[in-house]
Amino acid sequence: MSPIRPGKVEPRAGRNFRWVARRPGGVPTPAAPRPPVDDRTPAYRETPRWGLSDPRPAADVLPQTRTERLAELAPTLLGATIVLFGLAAFAELLRYGLLLYNRNALVSPTVLAVSDALVFTMGVLAPLVAFAAASASVAWLLGARRNAWQRVGREDPRSAAAVAFGCLVPVVNLVWPGVFLSELATADHRIRSLVRVWWVTWAASGVMLVVSLVWRSQDSLQARANGVLFAVLMNLVAAAAAALTLMLTRRVGGLDLGGRPRSHTRWVVA
Repeated sequence: MSPIRPGKVEPRAGRNFRWVARRPGGVPTPAAPRPPVDDRTPAYRETPRWGLSDPRPAADVLPQTRTERLAELAPTLLGATIVLFGLAAFAELLRYGLLLYNRNALVSPTVLAVSDALVFTMGVLAPLVAFAAASASVAWLLGARRNAWQRVGREDPRSAAAVAFGCLVPVVNLVWPGVFLSELATADHRIRSLVRVWWVTWAASGVMLVVSLVWRSQDSLQARANGVLFAVLMNLVAAAAAALTLMLTRRVGGLDLGGRPRSHTRWVVA
């Protein structure tokens, strides 16, 4: 028992003892048995992998919506768009080479048929896949904007219909997609710079498409030949726009161009 001063009540916080009242002459109540202490050395069948960086337990996975499933196809469709527009540029360049060759010699009908088939096939497939990629990219943009606004505890001020209208309607989609992406990338200056580059490339590809349609309406042979060369440049710009779109979707998701998590560089003062 700790020494106490007689006649002074010790506060409970200062005591390291307690009073127990028993009946006179009674048998003390035995203390409740304590469970045995397991002092064995822990053993593991494999190397423990727990630590401070344990992932959080997975929450209940909700079924994906149609928009989310379409958004997952965006990287694949954008990659296919890059390849098809690259092949379209090659087909137009091959046709321009045949035009130069035909100035001094006749072109084989077989080679000409192959060139025409390649130009026609790429001219049909590339725009169709590009439209599918644009639709999937809009679905990705809706999900990315929703997640970004949820992180700050708010809802996206723009409706899904407004975003889809601004991204898919011709002429209008030369301006509004850049606005939507700029609102998404307000917190990261690197993403904002990439958005500006993408915006310029995207607008240039749209303007070049209109110029190409007007150019090909001319009847002179030289104008048509220049139109073929212009189509090569237009397809390359379209492929660059698709590549920048893929890079932008990866960068916003914290991934590299191949879809792997980006490794952040840490600078240490030595």
